[in-house]
Amino acid sequence: MSAAPSAATAGGLVELRGIHKSFGDLEVLRGVDLTVRPGTVTVILGPSGSGKSTLLRTINHLETVDAGLISVDGEIIGYRRVGDVLHELPEREVLRQRTGIGMVFQSFHLFAHMTALQNVAEAPRRAQHLPRRIAEARARTLLEQVGLSEKADAYPRQLSGGQQQRVAIARALALEPSVLLFDEPTSALDPELVEEVLAVIRGLAREGRTLVIVTHEISFARSVADEVVFMDGGRILEQGPPERVIDAPAHERTRAFLQKVRPA
Repeated sequence: MSAAPSAATAGGLVELRGIHKSFGDLEVLRGVDLTVRPGTVTVILGPSGSGKSTLLRTINHLETVDAGLISVDGEIIGYRRVGDVLHELPEREVLRQRTGIGMVFQSFHLFAHMTALQNVAEAPRRAQHLPRRIAEARARTLLEQVGLSEKADAYPRQLSGGQQQRVAIARALALEPSVLLFDEPTSALDPELVEEVLAVIRGLAREGRTLVIVTHEISFARSVADEVVFMDGGRILEQGPPERVIDAPAHERTRAFLQKVRPA
């Protein structure tokens, strides 16, 4: 098995149909339909509480849904269908599905007791049972890709926030997922560190990877997205290419949101 991951893994079709999700009496998602085409970048915008992060987390079954179906490359996520009935998959099967759906969180979630290299190599060793030598060779390639080859032996506490997030991106890539999810990947960073993370994500987009990104970085969304989705109140109010949704939004709520978050 080759140590280096492929530049862009085949596949990555994500389909969400009729997604509903409530937390107690609070209805967070209200019948969301969304298709993400393979090799494209979809950016989800919306105010806090609009349901965008919850929607992202349903794609890899970190949040279960109350109704609706999610599939990646035709495989239903989190459930198996028997006739007309859906049965939730056992955790080991959900974990298998998640190996094809990488995720980068707001907080970096790195293992504090592991070096950058060990953080990136851990999942392939455990999930794919790769020998240490091969897993670490793949990890070194990925750290180089995110511009951190010289930090392989550094622990998270020795890294800046931007560097930690780039390690987290390398870790998400380590299992060669067909889809990468980003949940506000720059929101925990100091402003001067944001661009180094966005530059890495732009590079992934140029490789033709399937990316779904929740962000408030409007100029970044305009530059990288093939499709922009605007959510509010648990629904998709508007979607389309950035030149339409960001530069000429049709919905009044979209216009009001953009006026508030656009830099002066």
